[in-house]
Amino acid sequence: MSKFALIGAAGYIAPRHMKAIQDTGNELVAAMDISDSVGVLDSYFPQAQFFTEFERFERHLEKLRRNGEGIDFLTVCTPNYLHDSHTRCGIRLGANVICEKPVVIKPKNLVALSDLAKHWNKKIYSITQMRLHPVVKQIREMMARKAGIRGYTHYVEIKYAAPRGDWYTYSWKSDEKKSGGLIYNLGIHLLDLVIFLFGPLFEGHTVKWLSPHTVEGEVYLSKARIKWFLSTIGQAKKLMVVDGEEYDLSSGFEDLHTKCYESILSGDDLFDMNSSYNAIKLADELHTNMGKELR
Repeated sequence: MSKFALIGAAGYIAPRHMKAIQDTGNELVAAMDISDSVGVLDSYFPQAQFFTEFERFERHLEKLRRNGEGIDFLTVCTPNYLHDSHTRCGIRLGANVICEKPVVIKPKNLVALSDLAKHWNKKIYSITQMRLHPVVKQIREMMARKAGIRGYTHYVEIKYAAPRGDWYTYSWKSDEKKSGGLIYNLGIHLLDLVIFLFGPLFEGHTVKWLSPHTVEGEVYLSKARIKWFLSTIGQAKKLMVVDGEEYDLSSGFEDLHTKCYESILSGDDLFDMNSSYNAIKLADELHTNMGKELR
């Protein structure tokens, strides 16, 4: 049984991590959030120590470490701009870290984190759960049928609309300095998925900012040409079309976090943080060059 601590316990995604920790037979010994609306803990780990101040949370974990009872993993579910510092905290506490995506907003910060993890002989994992979506297997089977065609280019279209209410405008998610903007909030796992499927060789992109709630453009990979559309308004839609075949991504997420934890705890490197570098680099270029064309 591994010992976990979790930071960001009041967030939307935290219960999926709590469930994953429970489902894999492990223990959550401490949790922290600046909000005390964390009654969900009672459904999973009612005995977990809870803190609303980061300093007290860190001090508690350091005390456990000194007493030989330190945590094995720190799970990070905080806003994007805090992932870097909270991941560093976990490493310095002698723990491996499981972090919600994106681990960082800037590629250079991922390199720095990687160096820190190596120094402490620890691992950092990014939850890019779309890699395990049931639809991905279907897409891979389709790709295998065309693998023998020399120079074949896949044509992909992604339409991802996830309506958000007025709260979104006032949350950290709408602050680009804290979230990275829509490309990171909604797009990062899709960028990771297409790179995972079609390879990391990045040839360029075209991107256009349509409104604060909508972004669309194209990405050019060595094996695929990808048109993408992201929006927080309109009718909900999560659809990927590959070579004319439609793949629905609207469901199938229920147990993906648990499957990610199973992979991580088995020693598999599928979710090693460094494997998400290319997606973060691409997201950074898309955001930096908004409205420009790179070919």
